[in-house]
Amino acid sequence: MRKIVVGSRGSKLAMIQTESVLNRMKQVHPEIEFTLTKITTKGDRMREVRLDCLPGVGVFVKELEAALLDGQIDMAVHSFKDMPTAIPPGLLLAGVTMRLDPRDALVSGKGKLHQLAPGSRIGTGSPRRRAQLLRCRPDLKVEMVRGNVDTRLRKVSSGQLDGVIVAAAAILRLGCEETIAEYLPLEDFLPAVGQGALGIEIRSGDTGMAGLAATVNHQPTWCSVVAERAFLRALGGGCRAPIAALGKVSGVNLKLDGMVADTRGHVFLRASEEGSATDAERVGIRLGKEMWRMGASQLITEARMR
Repeated sequence: MRKIVVGSRGSKLAMIQTESVLNRMKQVHPEIEFTLTKITTKGDRMREVRLDCLPGVGVFVKELEAALLDGQIDMAVHSFKDMPTAIPPGLLLAGVTMRLDPRDALVSGKGKLHQLAPGSRIGTGSPRRRAQLLRCRPDLKVEMVRGNVDTRLRKVSSGQLDGVIVAAAAILRLGCEETIAEYLPLEDFLPAVGQGALGIEIRSGDTGMAGLAATVNHQPTWCSVVAERAFLRALGGGCRAPIAALGKVSGVNLKLDGMVADTRGHVFLRASEEGSATDAERVGIRLGKEMWRMGASQLITEARMR
């Protein structure tokens, strides 16, 4: 029997995500034996450091990529929003799963966002979410938190926080949908690039792994995230800057919405671009250039200097 080693971060959510990908592959290739290997990343080790203060990029994927390049694993499954726009030489993004709900969600026992009392403490590890939250509710207190989704939910249930904002897809994958007080509207909370999708990374030239990845690749999601990543790359941004994007494919058309803000939520730039889904990268680049003309470069520079 053919054996394939698949790498994943070791959190409960990461394992659920990876196992969902492997289950789909097993349906197509029951003759293959898959072994799941947990790999600890820098982002997992440095849990006390704020996400926007972690050194370097790709802090949740680099160790997985190193294991791929060393031949320790044959395939890595990532939360797509963790993946930097630049793939290391020798590696290849080979597939993207169908995106789950891309929205952010508020978990709170005290009602929806507009119902929270002034001064309520809302946790997030994302500068993007912080900026969008303060734009909607500048009277709330935002606390930058780290930890896996389970840890964040416990901070709410224990009363340490009045609420947290997390990816709806993460809550759905964990089976904790009942904790969601509100799915936050895309008009106010545009998601991170790739949010809700899973990325499959392999070694370049590995046709066998490429074939396996193709069995779970969802083409509309692929086109959407290609545009989103091109937008982010055109801006030269990363997790330290409040940047958001969401592509949506309808037939042969792709619409891409993008946002750049300052970290305090005082300045907000938002625009959209449309084009052919088969020309997704160009759509993303065009939107990035438009946002650049609108003044995004200053906001991104300020975020990097914080």
